[in-house]
Amino acid sequence: MRFHVLASDYDGTLAEQGRVSAATVSCLEALRRTGRRVILVTGRQIEDLTSVCPRLDLFDWVVGENGGVLYQPLRKAMRTLGESPPEGFVRALRGRRVPISVGQVVVATHEPYQDVVLDVIREMGLELQVIFNKGAVMVLPTGMNKASGLAAALASSGYSLHNTLGVGDGENDHALLSACEAGVAVGNAVETLKTRADHVAHAPAAEGVRVVVRALMEDEKRLYPRADGRNLLHVGATAQHEPVTLDAFSEPVLIAGHSGSGKSTVALTLIEQLADRNYQYCILDPEGDYRGLPGAIVLGEGHPPDVREVVESLASTHQNVVVNLLEVPFDDRPAFFESLFTRVQELRARHGRPHWIVVDEAHHVLPESRLQTELTLPLRMESLMLITVHPAHVRRSLMKHVRTAVAVGAQARDTLMDFAIAAGVSKPGRTGGELMAGEALIWRPDDGLKPQRFRLRTPRTERRRHIRKYAFGQLGPDKSFYFRGPDKRLNLRVQNLQLFLQVAEGVDDLTWLHHLERHDYSRWLRECIKDEALAEELEQVEHDLRLDPVGSRARVRAAIETRYTGPA
Repeated sequence: MRFHVLASDYDGTLAEQGRVSAATVSCLEALRRTGRRVILVTGRQIEDLTSVCPRLDLFDWVVGENGGVLYQPLRKAMRTLGESPPEGFVRALRGRRVPISVGQVVVATHEPYQDVVLDVIREMGLELQVIFNKGAVMVLPTGMNKASGLAAALASSGYSLHNTLGVGDGENDHALLSACEAGVAVGNAVETLKTRADHVAHAPAAEGVRVVVRALMEDEKRLYPRADGRNLLHVGATAQHEPVTLDAFSEPVLIAGHSGSGKSTVALTLIEQLADRNYQYCILDPEGDYRGLPGAIVLGEGHPPDVREVVESLASTHQNVVVNLLEVPFDDRPAFFESLFTRVQELRARHGRPHWIVVDEAHHVLPESRLQTELTLPLRMESLMLITVHPAHVRRSLMKHVRTAVAVGAQARDTLMDFAIAAGVSKPGRTGGELMAGEALIWRPDDGLKPQRFRLRTPRTERRRHIRKYAFGQLGPDKSFYFRGPDKRLNLRVQNLQLFLQVAEGVDDLTWLHHLERHDYSRWLRECIKDEALAEELEQVEHDLRLDPVGSRARVRAAIETRYTGPA
């Protein structure tokens, strides 16, 4: 479910001649039974509203006075979101015989008194704004409108604007519809609102609202935002400069390719845009690669992450979370993910958040080889990003949900072939020529088209190689170093650089020299640790025949400790 909240204007939208009909009440009751919330957003004052609408219990929140007041009908609790109108301003308007109504925050009048209102504001040097709505004139503190009031109501109940559908009819509903993930203008709306809305209900007022509610319950995809760019995430562009995009609420996406091929470039590009637009994300980070992302906290540093702590952190609508799995033993990571995924899906079912779940090294966290009870998946998977070197090694019950695959690196087409097998779809069509550096393939099997070649968009920030991951973390079996010796009598696995130095001190000289002479140390640093500078320094040690085992050990230790001296 994408839309968890319906936010509607009152007069001219839900209500006609100030009243809500029995048919509309019945429609809203049916909507609430689906688990969705309804928020009323109006320019009216609460006292006035209670006299004309006896069924305020239909609404979880009422945003009154055009964003100035929050009212919770079931608790009969009111909260002002701004300062009271200046007494001098009120006296001045009454002194000029302007008919006004004074609320908790708003001062309301009607045309043609707007010029007098503006003159008084200018003469008194006040920081106030004037908002118009079909002949009504409202004066509020600067920056206060229906959008700001709705945001406050959503934050108080754990919902997001990105899971909200807005409906309105007047000039003062521009901010409301623009703030919501999608906005609908009813048939009697002012023309400028119809032009800017994502959709227009051809029926007027309450009848139009009932059409919208039925669409929400039957097929909410009909109400998704128009493809005008604001709900699209840009991955790159084709040679013809056509944008390559993903919907901000898309079905699962696979990003695949060999190590160092550019997977992180694609992932960071998308994550940056999610953060810029306030879509909430949760990243499962097995290797400590996502520390330092703006607006995100990292859980699990120095200790195994706690599922409850992750879920509690995600309760805040604007809090992004990176779950560092370095302290979780390698074999325990799939079970940890299953536990976390179950809880996060419960949060998504209630509130629609986090909007994206990002799983790096998905073949480790969700291995196809795991022999346990099948992970419980929702009937419809949305906004899941799987990042992996080996698509064929990721749990196939997940891969069959993937509808978009991005393959990077020189073997991109082979990667798509592996994906097709894992997902159980027809193999991709051929693509011409090898990919150049910075290029990738995107393929949507459901579209029946061959993969599209494009150039990657560069993220603003490059992913840092984190000292802590390599110095103290738990690298997987494929990235660990193994001391085996010349006769393979040993099989000592080291999962990080700290352990490497400890084992190197303890192995016999024959084993140490065997790997030194084969250049195994520099090869491991280059291919698995991705530290080219350190690999080159160790190569010099490996080539220096003057060094005995004690001297070469000391040089290797000094080189590593210079770069990896402690936790990042």
